[in-house]
Amino acid sequence: MSKPLKILLANDDGIHAPGLRALQKELLTLGDVQVVAPLVEQSGVSHRITYLHPILVKEIFDADGTHFGWAVDGSPADCVKLGVLEFCGGKPDLIVSGINSGANVGINVLYSGTVAAAMEGAISGITSIAVSLQQGAMPPDYATTARGAVALIRQLTEATPGRQTLWSINFPETAETPPKGVRISSMGFRRHAETIVKRTDPRGRPYYWSGIDPLKNHAMEPETDVKDLNERYVTVTPLHFDLTEMKLMQEFRGAELSLE
Repeated sequence: MSKPLKILLANDDGIHAPGLRALQKELLTLGDVQVVAPLVEQSGVSHRITYLHPILVKEIFDADGTHFGWAVDGSPADCVKLGVLEFCGGKPDLIVSGINSGANVGINVLYSGTVAAAMEGAISGITSIAVSLQQGAMPPDYATTARGAVALIRQLTEATPGRQTLWSINFPETAETPPKGVRISSMGFRRHAETIVKRTDPRGRPYYWSGIDPLKNHAMEPETDVKDLNERYVTVTPLHFDLTEMKLMQEFRGAELSLE
C-alpha cells in the first residue's frame, strides 16, 4: 500500500464475534481501523435499515481501557451508515465486513447482513469487501482466515486503484488441510431444494425453523461460488447492486406501453 488506509470494519454477527476481532487485528497492517458493528447478532437481516425508532450506540472498550469500537443497536447497514457519516472522521478508503460465521454464497448473498454491510459501503462510493468462513466439524480458525483475507484484500485494492468495487470472499470450512487455492467465481443462483422444519412446542403448538444446510440446497453449477467453495477453494466474487435486468431493458426499449 502506498499509504495507510482509513478502514471501516463491520459485520452481522455482533461486535463481540471472534471473526470480527481476528479481522480487526490483521487489518491494522493496512491502516487505521474503526469498528462499528451490531450490538447483537443480525444474521439474515439483509439490507434492513432502521427508520421507525432511534438507533442507540454504545462505545466498547478493551480490557486495558482502550477504545475498540462502537456497538450499534441496529442492522449491519445501519452500522455502515453511522460509520461513514459519524464515527470515521471522514470518508473511509475501504469498508470490510466480517469475518462472518458461515458461508455467504449463492442465493444466500441476498439474505446476508454481512454482504449488505459491504453493499451499503459500495452505495456510498467506497470499495467494500465482505468476508465469510464456512462452518464445519472443526472449530473455525478465524486467525488464519483473517490473514488470508487481508492478503486478498490487499491484492484486490491494489489491482483496482481509484475504482469503487464490491467483493464477496468466502473461505471453505476449517480443516486439517488448507484451501486448494483461490478462484474468481460467479454467484450461483439456482437452488434445487428448500427446507422448513416443523416442530411442536410443549403446549402442542406448531413452530418452524428455516433449513439449516442451505449450501447443499443449491445446484452445483460450474464456475460458481457454491461449487468452488464445496471443492474447498476460496471464492472471490465481484458483485454490484444494480438489479436492472438489462436484457429485458434492451428488449423493451422504445416499446409504447399503455395504461389502457
